[in-house]
Amino acid sequence: MKPITLLLAGAAVALSLQGAAANDYRSSSARPQPNQDMPFPKLMNSIFGEPAPARGMAPQAPAYQPYPQGLEPRRGAEPRSRAAYAPAQQQPTRYMPATPAQAGTTTPAFDPKYAKQTVAYQGAEKPGTIVIDTNERFLYLVEEDGKALRYGVGVGRPGFEWAGTHKVTRKAEWPDWRPPEEMRQRQPGLPEMMPGGPRNPLGARALYLGSTLYRIHGSNEPWTIGHAVSSGCIRMRNEDVMDLYERVPVGATVKVI
Repeated sequence: MKPITLLLAGAAVALSLQGAAANDYRSSSARPQPNQDMPFPKLMNSIFGEPAPARGMAPQAPAYQPYPQGLEPRRGAEPRSRAAYAPAQQQPTRYMPATPAQAGTTTPAFDPKYAKQTVAYQGAEKPGTIVIDTNERFLYLVEEDGKALRYGVGVGRPGFEWAGTHKVTRKAEWPDWRPPEEMRQRQPGLPEMMPGGPRNPLGARALYLGSTLYRIHGSNEPWTIGHAVSSGCIRMRNEDVMDLYERVPVGATVKVI
């Protein structure tokens, strides 16, 4: 009987210890106490842990940081906004006439028939007079003995043709360009003034005609010689207008026909 009695006593002690452990687990101090005010998804995550991301799911983009990693400001510096990383706006550049090479096209060839040459001239004008034939696209500087120096020119395009007789009232080397108001209204991108230089549309020299806005001037577009392309001015190759400039004084007569 003693072995059976000892076995029953041991079982009673074991049951007593198991009941005490169960009571301890059910006590508030033995298990985590979730926050009852949490939203249900967060409440479940606090009990069972964060769920693993689903297979194949794209990773979430990192939250925006006001500074790139490794370039955080010094302590006390003001935080920068998202606009601080916006690309800088391109600043407008001053007007520069594009050449065919800049535009990605082949530069047209200058027609050699418009090159400077001495020709016979039978007009009634006195030597030293400039005669411009806008239909033939030639400028004649009358010389002695029935001869003239002939240069090719570009003239006014349709709607800007004109004819008349004026005097050369002023000469300028590498003149500044000041497009008149009417021209700037037609072409809003033009500047109010462009300093003289190789890129200036007036070229190397200019001879001003009377009190008009017209000039005989050079050009950085020699392929336009022989064509009706201007707003009324007479354009020449730079080397030709430089030659004419040295031969013609202020006060010379210019006849445009």
